[in-house]
Amino acid sequence: MNKKVKKYCSLVIGLLLMAISFNLFQAPYNIASGGVTGLSIIVKKFLPINEALFIFLVNQSLIILSFLVLGKKRTINTILGSLLLPVFIELTSFLPQIPDLDYILIAIIGGVIQGIGLGLIYKNGFTSGGTDILNQIAEVKYKIPINKSLIAIDGTIVILTAIAFGIPNMIYSFIMLVVLSSISNKTILELDQNKVFYIYTEEPKKFKEFLTDNFAYDLTIFDSIGGFSKKRKKLYMCSVSTKDYYVIKEGILYIDPKAFIVITNAYEQKNANVLIRNSQK
Repeated sequence: MNKKVKKYCSLVIGLLLMAISFNLFQAPYNIASGGVTGLSIIVKKFLPINEALFIFLVNQSLIILSFLVLGKKRTINTILGSLLLPVFIELTSFLPQIPDLDYILIAIIGGVIQGIGLGLIYKNGFTSGGTDILNQIAEVKYKIPINKSLIAIDGTIVILTAIAFGIPNMIYSFIMLVVLSSISNKTILELDQNKVFYIYTEEPKKFKEFLTDNFAYDLTIFDSIGGFSKKRKKLYMCSVSTKDYYVIKEGILYIDPKAFIVITNAYEQKNANVLIRNSQK
């Protein structure tokens, strides 16, 4: 199968899984595990508005904001997910509620399904829109790491669940949030919170422009000597988040197909904002 076709098929499957999780395990039981989808469940409690319509309207408003703040390059891979997710939620709204199922099982199963869907979406360089846009804005404009903005935004939505539906629903929402985060980050992508790239490339200028113009990441640049060739080269090091890992890897190889890349897990990270040094020294 063509690589591009495979990417878009994975996006569609991922969005469909998210829609199924929403209609089977979230909306019927008032479990709001963060994001615009979770917010739609809370809003429905107080306003007679269709959840899919609410998600569509909020997503498109955030898309406009993304264009204005982040620009076209950072927004382009968000548009399709933002448009299709509410459509799939509406198309799968006929799914019947599963009776006599324990709420903890509902939270776990729903989290697994949504986590797999998100993993497929992120792995192929897309997002589902919504609060992902706010997380990117927080990272690019205010240098707030994505993991921290995720906790702040999704945590606020989970807390609002307690106000709308009570403490037990907040707990189930939190369980689902933990499960889906774990599944999307580790089971599907097989990643930890961050990855560290070590890169040798013959296109350093294009590589730095790609990384700094499109992402809020900086580089550390080392002088190195080849153990066999004895040639002096620049070694580039950069720590990236789970969501951007795949896109950055593919972008580097697109710029320089002969680039040598080593990628490792980053289990703990301190003082991640490292300044770019002049590679022309």
